[in-house]
Amino acid sequence: MITAWKGTFQVKATARSSLVVSADGRGVVSHAGSRLLAELADRATLTGELSRGLAGLARARAVHDPGRVLVDLAVAVADGAQCISDIAVLADQPGLFGAVASDSTVWRLLDQLDTPQLAAMAAARAAAREVVWAQRAEVAGAAVPAAGAAGQLLAGLVLDLDASIVVCHSEKESAAATFKSTFGYHPILAFCDNSGEFLAGLLRPGNAGANTAADHITVLDQALAQIPDAHRHGVPVLIRADGAGCSKAFLAHIRSLRDQAVATEFTVGWAVTGRERDAIDKLPDTAWTDAIDAEGRPRDGAHVAELTGLLPAGTLADYPPGTRILVRRERPHPGAQLDAFEERDGWRYQCLATDTPAGQLAFLDARHRAHARVEDRIRCAKDTGLGRFPSRTFAINAAWLTTVMLAVDLLAWTQTMLLHDQPALARAEPKTLRYRLLHVAARLVRGGRRLRLRLDANWPWAAQLAAAFSRCAALPQPAR
Repeated sequence: MITAWKGTFQVKATARSSLVVSADGRGVVSHAGSRLLAELADRATLTGELSRGLAGLARARAVHDPGRVLVDLAVAVADGAQCISDIAVLADQPGLFGAVASDSTVWRLLDQLDTPQLAAMAAARAAAREVVWAQRAEVAGAAVPAAGAAGQLLAGLVLDLDASIVVCHSEKESAAATFKSTFGYHPILAFCDNSGEFLAGLLRPGNAGANTAADHITVLDQALAQIPDAHRHGVPVLIRADGAGCSKAFLAHIRSLRDQAVATEFTVGWAVTGRERDAIDKLPDTAWTDAIDAEGRPRDGAHVAELTGLLPAGTLADYPPGTRILVRRERPHPGAQLDAFEERDGWRYQCLATDTPAGQLAFLDARHRAHARVEDRIRCAKDTGLGRFPSRTFAINAAWLTTVMLAVDLLAWTQTMLLHDQPALARAEPKTLRYRLLHVAARLVRGGRRLRLRLDANWPWAAQLAAAFSRCAALPQPAR
């Protein structure tokens, strides 16, 4: 019996052209765009600074320089490597990347990176960053892009601190149960919101407290040490954190940095307790002003007010002078969990603490909420090596974290200095950047005593990648 077609026409499948596959190609390479990161590391003096900082680890007649090994590993991580053996992505293509260390050599190097060596790496990163910021000023017109909030550009620098859980699926030294009922590490991380650079990170056990003031102070000091002197002193520096950063000791430390000519201000989350609810009850309707969104437009169903003068006497006595408490209310989204106080009037309340003395309340609130961008930066960092630590040894994992910082910085420098006039690529997340640029195939051609990388003319982003290579080669070099 033949069944008749009903309702639609039979669609004829479009056949792909048949292929004849052979293994006799010459000069064809993949991941050609990742060579740009290696070139940038050299032109930004990062490779040289790491080599000088780790010169004590170099062995006589050694084939691989420690600084070059770390840069190659960072390039591999930026390319998508999730473990040390993934450096084979570079090592398997010596024509494109040169002589690359084996994974066993990388393991041995990471095992040698103890506290003094990690400090030397931090100093090397800071020295290279100073060069990069000067180069970026020449190429892009500004040493560091301006951060934004509520449709406005913010003066100076914005540093975001946040802790994040990294889940471990096997036994690792110092990994522990976390407050989220998982198992792993709980590092504190610091990013520059202006440029997306990964300034500092502290690897900690999974059961480390989210609001440990000493750890926040350590990470903040390490982050500030990464900023060139000309931009650390005499330039406004805003420190943002969630409620975990609202410890008296941490805020006092931020204020004390002014004694070192660092013009710091803070905006951090503030817990809503009974005293805040009592103060909210005292607010007249006229005290509330409309909140604004990320573009600076009025946000429906959201308002901001100041609680500072309504809190019990002495509430802010141990906090830096000038600390203010702001409260934001908004209608909760469907399914949101509210406490009894919020259930009473149907509003959801959130507070923040800041020592910024002036400014519209709506702007101060929107500026603080822009701290949420750090969640995206952490998510992208987890897609760039942070999401998986390779070793059972804590020290090696701490060294891996530093390598991840190098990888994230290479991507950030590429986007803000070599792709700054290509908005889609300058804002692209690592996965997109890898597809469009880093993983592209090309042909290596030798001729006229030069090595040429020929990109596919039909690749949609070939021109942008070629232009980025040209810009990298033309970066000004510091005088030695």
